[in-house]
Amino acid sequence: MAATTTSFGAANGAVLKDPKIKMWNFDGLRFSDSLNLTKHVNVFSVSSSRPSLIQAVSTPVKPETQTKRSKVEIIKENSDYIRYPLNEELLTDAPNINESATQLIKFHGSYQQYDRDERGEKSYSFMLRTKNPCGKVSNKLYLTLDDLADQFGIGTLRVTTRQTFQVHGVIKKNLKTVVSSIIRSMSSTLGACGDLNRNVLAPAAPFARKDYQFAQKTAENVAALLTPQSGFYYDMWLDGEKFMTAEPPEVVQARNDNSHGTNFSDSPEPIYGTQFLPRKFKIAVTVPTDNSVDILTNDIGIVVVTDVNGEPQGFNLYVGGGMGRTHRLESTFPRLAEPLGYVPKEDILYAVKAIVVTQRENGRRDDRKYSRMKYLISSWGIEKFRTVVEQYYGKKFEPFRELPDWEFKSYLGWHEQQPEYVDPLNLTAMACPALPLCPLAITEAERGTPDILKRVRAVFEKVGLKYDESVVIRVTGCPNGCSRPYMAELGFVGDGPNSYQIWLGGTPSQTTLARSFMDKVKIQDLEQVLEPLFYYWKQERQSKESFGEFTTRVGFEKLQEWVNKWEGVVATPPKYN
Repeated sequence: MAATTTSFGAANGAVLKDPKIKMWNFDGLRFSDSLNLTKHVNVFSVSSSRPSLIQAVSTPVKPETQTKRSKVEIIKENSDYIRYPLNEELLTDAPNINESATQLIKFHGSYQQYDRDERGEKSYSFMLRTKNPCGKVSNKLYLTLDDLADQFGIGTLRVTTRQTFQVHGVIKKNLKTVVSSIIRSMSSTLGACGDLNRNVLAPAAPFARKDYQFAQKTAENVAALLTPQSGFYYDMWLDGEKFMTAEPPEVVQARNDNSHGTNFSDSPEPIYGTQFLPRKFKIAVTVPTDNSVDILTNDIGIVVVTDVNGEPQGFNLYVGGGMGRTHRLESTFPRLAEPLGYVPKEDILYAVKAIVVTQRENGRRDDRKYSRMKYLISSWGIEKFRTVVEQYYGKKFEPFRELPDWEFKSYLGWHEQQPEYVDPLNLTAMACPALPLCPLAITEAERGTPDILKRVRAVFEKVGLKYDESVVIRVTGCPNGCSRPYMAELGFVGDGPNSYQIWLGGTPSQTTLARSFMDKVKIQDLEQVLEPLFYYWKQERQSKESFGEFTTRVGFEKLQEWVNKWEGVVATPPKYN
């Protein structure tokens, strides 16, 4: 893909003569009906110079190669840019692929899985995840995914916390058919998993406001900037046939620019190189007050800053968020992103690239538990991190602009048609797939969440809380935190069969980390913990104090005392269905 999207100015004629290459023009949701749209592709030359705004500073000396590297790093280095041995494993008659190929197929948007409910010989299949920047999905793509899930999956589609779809249960011999169908429906699974930038989030509601539209366009450009360029994806699933988008000139220019030592010269992967990133990398874009994207849980959080007339002027940048952790290993932890600085709007792609390269060059590659950028920033501190990023960026960051308070906004439902009543608990709850689909799951999450929500609502009614009151609940089957339970007011983190850690203290605005309150709470014993917590919240909360704010103010010692001494309340008949 690199040879086609980065050299239009010099070799456009040669590119268009390649009979294997088909092109489409993409602009938000307006997909063309035809795949052969070369006449719409803008021809542009690529300049290697940066805007004159950049004040050059010294390019950082790249650190010495880490002496110890994880097994995955060796697999990536020997893979010929994420091809080998996956290309050979897909051709075998075995229902599964080997360990090296299992690591590589993640970069193609897939995980090898098996049915955790079954005993005996493992029944292997694959999960495929799409990549849909800012959550945009064409009707053609949705219908294709719906058909693929029925024909080749287990008949379900899952919408993820990162605005993508997951199709589960695809067997190995059908992978190529499914992936190629997704590509030909103007989408992709490339980079939906693996050690690279994942799907870029933005508020999904198609509001006509300039800041929302600018946020979505920025998310699309950032996604394009950090898309792999070496063509391994199309070699694998389309036998080398290349499907290209007409990228904006500013994206191509930012990717190619090497003024400050960010790129691998003469590499098919100018930003990623042979090793890609140390671990997954997550980015979200939003506007002030709208925290529908959980902005502080991302490696990079980008916030549009406008003038008094609502015209976008630049961006505030947060860095260092992340949810994953490991049970009983206190050196792993969830972390909120923190302010890095402000950049003018014309510099955003260069700033993002500088942050990514800083993680690429300095993130740990010896122990994957500590390879996320949050651990690099925690180790260095934000000041050192900012200094190194500025060297790759080429100038100093401006001071962070003041922002109003964040608010979690749910866009579920048909906004124009007023859907029927939905329990507020359901509107903000999230769960990961867990059993039987995820090999990391310790206990249930997705399948058990509907019952948990019903039980929470029953406790609400029992202690006298109103039907329109709610708390943010998130459930995950293991400590990796894919459903972001460490931001919840009430988080359930699987720590054994039918057992959960209880996390408390997040806020409805998704701006505060929760803390671990209790371990090894059996699913059948939830009411023994929840009843006293919700009862005293109702009785002793301050005006408009959320459940998470209440648990933080009161303190865990007092909460534990209430749980230990709880003898129950007199049940009253339910008033609401």
